[in-house]
Amino acid sequence: MYNGTKVLDVHSHVSAPMTGFGMANMMMQATNGTMPSPIDKPGEAARFGLGDDDFAVSVANHMAYIDERNIDVQILGPRPFLMMGWMQDHLLPAWTRIVNDAIAKQCAMHPDRFLGACQLPQNVHAPNASHCLDELDRCVREYGFVGVYVSPDPEGRRNAPGLAERWWDPLYERCQEGGLPIVIHGTNCLDERIRHVPHNYQLGFVVEQYLANQILGHSDVFDRFPELKVIICHCGGALDRFIPTDPHLPQKDLSNNLFYDTCAHDEVFLEAAFRQKGVERMVFGTEAPGSGRAPRPQGSVGITGDDLVPVIGGFEFLSEDDKKAIFHDNPARLFPKMAELG
Repeated sequence: MYNGTKVLDVHSHVSAPMTGFGMANMMMQATNGTMPSPIDKPGEAARFGLGDDDFAVSVANHMAYIDERNIDVQILGPRPFLMMGWMQDHLLPAWTRIVNDAIAKQCAMHPDRFLGACQLPQNVHAPNASHCLDELDRCVREYGFVGVYVSPDPEGRRNAPGLAERWWDPLYERCQEGGLPIVIHGTNCLDERIRHVPHNYQLGFVVEQYLANQILGHSDVFDRFPELKVIICHCGGALDRFIPTDPHLPQKDLSNNLFYDTCAHDEVFLEAAFRQKGVERMVFGTEAPGSGRAPRPQGSVGITGDDLVPVIGGFEFLSEDDKKAIFHDNPARLFPKMAELG
């Protein structure tokens, strides 16, 4: 909470027991065979390390982490580096179902704190995105999920249709109809040039998210789907280097459609993102618990990078109304169910 206002975080990931998650994934890939989701089968779940007791530990750790960071409600999605979009196409739907069942289980354990956003079995070689709709519909119908994660490059090979292509229209149409915001997040990166870089998928995040921003901004997607809402994670991936009136940037009003979360851990970068994007298009997001655990060496010393409530709360260039909009009102506008919880 911030000054009596509940803090709504649009960017977090499921905290399923990692050992069990890894074992399920390894078994499918090792056998080259699909398997039913073990999450809702007590015997199978326990055998894989995904039972109730296993989840209780991992979710309790998650809860303690966000409590320490004054976060009241979170949207939970898949862990992007574990979306495994490069898996063989006959395995990916089964893995996607396991991930979404895990998200639903964590949400059900604390329905006052978590809402779900689903993973999709994205196959870039399919004729269009309609193959993703059955899983999306299942997650909305059975679990009440309120959003959907989309990777612009699920295989990590930069071979996916661009986000402005008609290939995506079935998904855009369904999300517009259902009022489901799309969360754009990079996933795996198989670029051999950067394979020596630790956690090189993070570089892929920057590239793919910034490209998504440019592709959508310069396209007619929001002309064709005027009520579609898209959030690009990590402040849009990268900052713009042009002034706002430069034709290299989209010269159109995207304030009803295109948004950015605040998940940037460097204070200078985050301040610049607010100034470039504008408060009305920024929604609070932290990825906590995730990659922001490093302690701050300067500025807000003594806290981790993902402890963003005191950082944003301390930005003097933002008014108190601005901060309330970022922490609560903007996320609630995109995800009305968050407003019901907060």
